[in-house]
Amino acid sequence: MSDYSDSDKKQDLHILHSMGYAQELERRMSSFSNFAISFSIICILSGGINSLGQATSGAGGAAIGIGWPLGCLISGLFALGLAQISSAYPTAGGLYHWGSILGNRFTGWLAAWLNLLGLVTVLGAINVGTFYFFFGSFGAYFGIEDTLTHRVLFVALITGLQAGINHFGIGLTAKLTDFSGYLIFVTAILLTVVCLFSAPSFEIGRLFTFANYTGTEGASLVWPFAVSGTMAFLLGLLLPIYTITGYDASAHTSEETVKAAESVPRGMISSVFWSALFGYIMLCSFVLMLPNMDDAAKQGWNVFFWAMDAQVNPTMKEILYFLIFISQFLCGLATVTSLSRMIFAFSRDKGLPGSAALAKVSTKYRSPVAAIWTGSILSVLFVWFTSAITIAGTPAYSIVVSCTVIFLFLSFALPIALGFVAIGTPKWPAMGPWNMGAGLFRLVAVLVVLAMALIFYIGIQPPNDWALPITIGFFVITAIVWFVFENKRFKGPPIGEEVAKRQAEIAAAEKAVGEGA
Repeated sequence: MSDYSDSDKKQDLHILHSMGYAQELERRMSSFSNFAISFSIICILSGGINSLGQATSGAGGAAIGIGWPLGCLISGLFALGLAQISSAYPTAGGLYHWGSILGNRFTGWLAAWLNLLGLVTVLGAINVGTFYFFFGSFGAYFGIEDTLTHRVLFVALITGLQAGINHFGIGLTAKLTDFSGYLIFVTAILLTVVCLFSAPSFEIGRLFTFANYTGTEGASLVWPFAVSGTMAFLLGLLLPIYTITGYDASAHTSEETVKAAESVPRGMISSVFWSALFGYIMLCSFVLMLPNMDDAAKQGWNVFFWAMDAQVNPTMKEILYFLIFISQFLCGLATVTSLSRMIFAFSRDKGLPGSAALAKVSTKYRSPVAAIWTGSILSVLFVWFTSAITIAGTPAYSIVVSCTVIFLFLSFALPIALGFVAIGTPKWPAMGPWNMGAGLFRLVAVLVVLAMALIFYIGIQPPNDWALPITIGFFVITAIVWFVFENKRFKGPPIGEEVAKRQAEIAAAEKAVGEGA
């Protein structure tokens, strides 16, 4: 990175030290790498494909033609708000730190737990989605069956590989996520071309035609209950909203990114923009390729494989399947990175059990090894236990995953809402170099709160109606834990005089990992 001058390095260090933290992680990620890690987690070839049934078995073509850009816009509002805060406070585990500095110890602690629970379950959901994609693509070749044992073993294997790669430092991980960024672009373009070439006709009108397949034959596997046409469209928004998330990875890797105050917000915004654009073109071409919408709706979650089998050349289909599988694996790899940095950041302020171990950085690889493996193991255990338990006839896994994005978006909305009040006050006296202006930020913050209400509303509709009691139960337990235990123990991140007191610790921590040597 020839454009990273000594002055830039001093500025990054100054900002980090001013927040009371040492440069323990290695700052080797370029601006593109910061973009690529968020772009890789969003991965339109993962959520955009594995969750297609939410659209095609709901409102039909309009769920893509109209619903995708609308859902991306809703998700993009959160990215805008977080980007503005990240420019002022570029630190690992950003959501936790922002929740604390813009609010108080409790709001920071709450943001951390919401984000942490979301990331653990999202990693599990991504790798379970990868299992089902691999099962549908190549399962017959390897004798894989859709059983609990095969699913958990597959998830454990690929999660272990993702953790192992992260173990060896951000240099290797960044190279692979950079490659992932290019791979997603190329594969999305290739899939778009193949879909258009294989389309029986270019019936553009179907992209703007509303239908309501909820509760009908086949579609009931996705939406078991018939709802109104308006609700069918709103439920379809879950496809883009659930896909366009994970851009907080740019913030979580702030301390490993050069010129973080500028690179991180740009990484967030550009990852959302390009994912939304390429995802829209790709999914529109897929809808045009479908033989007809009525038959597509009957396929439920299997609509992607059904359409590819019916319309695409077998050899080309296998090539696309392989490229998509690699993209999905790298999506999980980037998620391990994001999760581990969240665990590391929260632990260095003693926010988790075993914080002393979880906050340690390998002197050899400059990576938070214990945090990497702990987060990965928790994710596999989550998949294992929830897949083996059913509640009212529904796998606990499906119920918990439906809460995952609610928790994630709540962790996004909390610091943004706090920022609405804090901006221009001593808690947030100055904007960062990436600056949309205080007035526009406040408008975004209001829209984020409204968008959060919408996401929560559609996120608890059947068959995800268990999400409401689980979310309420989480907040009840959270309140008990905070007032009984954490309120007395947890000090939060260093603020004010605490920052000055940490300077000796900062110097010792940097010397221990060889920073500046």
